[in-house]
Amino acid sequence: QVQLVESGGGLVQTGESLRLSCAASGSIFSINTMGWYRQAPGKQRELVAAITRDGSTNYSDSVKGRFTISRDNAENTVHLHMSSLKPEDTAVYYCVADRPSGSRTIVRYWGQGTQVTVSS
Repeated sequence: QVQLVESGGGLVQTGESLRLSCAASGSIFSINTMGWYRQAPGKQRELVAAITRDGSTNYSDSVKGRFTISRDNAENTVHLHMSSLKPEDTAVYYCVADRPSGSRTIVRYWGQGTQVTVSS
């Protein structure tokens, strides 16, 4: 099992920045990809950004150039630095971690979520 604990959410104004952090614990030795999803009210959960163990990143088009994902493998943490925030970034942000289970299965773990609210 992997436990994920997010922190850093809050209320900011349009154009401001915010940094989310996620700490992983438990069976973390083979975690590969970590990332962030978000879910706004009435909308489906969507991928925001992801990063592999070797540092390869992937961003949704809506956050490219504004958000930066980073990872500290030694500390088992992943961060999401969000800048130039917009009201449409308002959502609950979830940390995720993917860990292989056997040769063909990947198990995805989810954090409890942290609220980000951007006021106009």
